Amino acid sequence: MPQLNMTCIICPMGCSITVKHENETITEITGNTCRRGAAYAEAEIFHPQRTLTTTMRCTDGHMLSVKTDRPVPKSALMDCMKQINAARAVLPVSIGDILIRDVCGSNIIATENRDSL
Repeated sequence: MPQLNMTCIICPMGCSITVKHENETITEITGNTCRRGAAYAEAEIFHPQRTLTTTMRCTDGHMLSVKTDRPVPKSALMDCMKQINAARAVLPVSIGDILIRDVCGSNIIATENRDSL
């Protein structure tokens, strides 16, 4: 029976979780101190997601800090990066401004304020 060890990132406890699974069925989750840890482990096994934080080039050539506004499938991160790399942010931007809509089920938003030069 396959077994996967992981560290839970849901809260500061950082529980060491062990998940045993057979095909698409989890048979045992141990090491978590709360239900949120068990839910995290199950999602991480079958549908891992990440919030992407990166930079995006502006029309003036400088870089701008950006992120997805919700987690995206881990398998889609490179597709997200291709779309971000192909786009250019038009200044000025404020924190939370949507720069690109619907990228892998998320929006790309600014995480810093930037005035036009």
